[in-house]
Amino acid sequence: MPAEVTITFLGGLGDIGRNCAAIETGDELLLLDCGQLFASEDEPGVDSILPDIDYLLERSDRIIGCLVTHGHEDHIGALAQVLSRGLEFPIYGSAFTLGLVKYRLEERNLLGRTELIEVADDESVQIGSFGVEFLPVTHSVPGGMISAITTPQGIVLHSSDFKLDPHPVDGRRTNLPRIGALAESPGIRLMLADSTNADSPGTTASESSMGPTLSDVFRENADRRIITACFASHMHRVQQIIDAAVEQDRRIATLGLSMLKNVALARSLGVLKVPEDSFFDIKDIGDFAPGQTCIISTGSQGESRAALATAAAGNSKWISINKHDTVLLSSHPIPGNEAKVSTMINDLVRRGAEVVHSGLVDIHTSGHGKRAELTTLHTVANPEWFVPVHGEYRHLVAHAELATSLGMADDRVLLAEDGDQIVLGNKGLRLKKKVTKGHHLLLNGDFLGPDRGVLADRLGLGQQGMVSITAVVDFDSARQMCDPWVEARGWLDGDDGREISEQIIKLVSKAIDEELRTADWNRDTLIRRVRRAAGSCVHQQSRRRPMIVPIVIDV
Repeated sequence: MPAEVTITFLGGLGDIGRNCAAIETGDELLLLDCGQLFASEDEPGVDSILPDIDYLLERSDRIIGCLVTHGHEDHIGALAQVLSRGLEFPIYGSAFTLGLVKYRLEERNLLGRTELIEVADDESVQIGSFGVEFLPVTHSVPGGMISAITTPQGIVLHSSDFKLDPHPVDGRRTNLPRIGALAESPGIRLMLADSTNADSPGTTASESSMGPTLSDVFRENADRRIITACFASHMHRVQQIIDAAVEQDRRIATLGLSMLKNVALARSLGVLKVPEDSFFDIKDIGDFAPGQTCIISTGSQGESRAALATAAAGNSKWISINKHDTVLLSSHPIPGNEAKVSTMINDLVRRGAEVVHSGLVDIHTSGHGKRAELTTLHTVANPEWFVPVHGEYRHLVAHAELATSLGMADDRVLLAEDGDQIVLGNKGLRLKKKVTKGHHLLLNGDFLGPDRGVLADRLGLGQQGMVSITAVVDFDSARQMCDPWVEARGWLDGDDGREISEQIIKLVSKAIDEELRTADWNRDTLIRRVRRAAGSCVHQQSRRRPMIVPIVIDV
C-alpha cells in the first residue's frame, strides 16, 4: 500500500507572510517555500517574524530540498536564517526567483550551504520520492510557479500566489490546460490554493491595464520630474513605467539598492525589455532637466529607511524633493502601513511635490486572483480534497466556503492553521491539530526565538513609560541605609512627576521597613513589596501603568 504523506504548516495560514510547509513521506522532507513576515507596530524592535523552523531543525537530516514558488519575501525571506542555523539543502526555482535568493544568501556568505537549481516553465524534476512539475503562473513578480507534486498518494497541486491574467505584460500565462490534463489523468488528489482575495468578488484587473494609466500620468506631467515607487520585485510594473518614460524620451535612474539590484537582474535575464541607453546613474541626476528624467524608487509603503521616505524627509544622498517633482505611488498600502504612507505623502507635499496615488487614479492592481479566478482554478483542477492556504483566517474561511459552494463535499474541505498537519493516506485526508509548537519566531538582529514577554514590555515602555525605584539595604542589620530614589523615563515630567515621586519614596520606604520586621524576609519579598507599593501609588496618582522596575541593593 502507498505510504502516507503529511503536510505540516509552519507558517502562512492565518496571516499573509512567513509561508512555509513541510511535505513528508517516509524519511524524506520537501520544503515548500520559506518566507518571513515583516513586523507590525505591535512588534516594536522586531525585524521580522519567521516560520516555526524548530520543526525543521529537529528533522535536519531528512530535508531533501526546498521549492521556492516565487521571489517575494513572504516566500523566500527566511531561507538565510534557516541555512545559517546549520541546515543544508538544494533550492529549486525559476531563474528570476533564484536570482533574488542568491542576493540574500550572498549577503550572509551562505551560498556554500545550498545548490541553486534552476527550473524552466513546464519542466519536471525528481526530488527523492517526489516528482515535481513546475507550471508557469501569473503574479506580481516574474517567474512564479505552480507546483504539481507527485507523491505516493497522488498529485498535490500548490497554486502558489496567483491570478489568471489573460494579458500578462510578459505574455507568460498560467498553464491552465496542463492543470486540466492532470485533473483528467491521473487526477489531482489534493489542492492547496492562494486565499488572499477569496472574499473579493469578480476578477483582478490585468497588470497590462496599468500601462495606459501610467502613460496618461506621464503625459500630464511632461515638464516635471517624475519619481515613481513600486515594489522592488514588481518587474512587470517597472516594465510599464519604463515604457511610459521611453515614450516621452525620458532617461531613467533607479533609487534604492534593492531596486538597483532587481532591475539589473531582470535586464540580465531578459525579463525587462529596455533600450540600452535609457538608464543613467542616479548620481548624475543634476545633468538633466526635470522633464527629461524618470526615477524608479523603492519605498512605496512608507518604510522609514526606504529610499523614497528618506527623500521625503529631506535626507536623501541623491535627490531633493521640490516643486518640480511629481511622485507616483504605484501600489496600495499594505494593511497596517496606511499611517506610514500617509506620513510620507504629507512630507512629500510639504516639500512642494505633487503626489499621485491609487486613491486618485487607478495605478495599481493586485497580484492575487479574486473569487471568479479561484472558481476557474477549482473547476479546472477538480481536486479530490482541498485545503485553503496563504491568507488571514477570514480569507481561509471564505475560500473554504467557496469550494463547498462549487460542489465539494464539506468533509472534503479541511480548514487548517499554523502548526496543524494534514495526513493524506489510503482512506483520504485527515487533520491533526497543533502538531508543532506553533512558535512565531521573532528575529531581533541576530537573535531568534519566541516571544517570552519582551514584546509586552516594549509596548508598555513605549506607551506608558518606566518608573525605577532603587533601595539600599544592609542585609546583615536588616535596615535601610538611605531613602529610596526614583528615576522615570517616558512617564510624567515637571512638577507632577516630582510630586508623585516624593509620595512613592515615602510609601516604598515604609513598605521596606515593614517587610524587614518580618521573620522570613529576603530579596524577593523586598522586591515584591517595592513593586506593589510603587505600582499602587503610580496608578492611583497618575492613572497610568508604566513599567515598574524595583531594584534592591545589598550593602
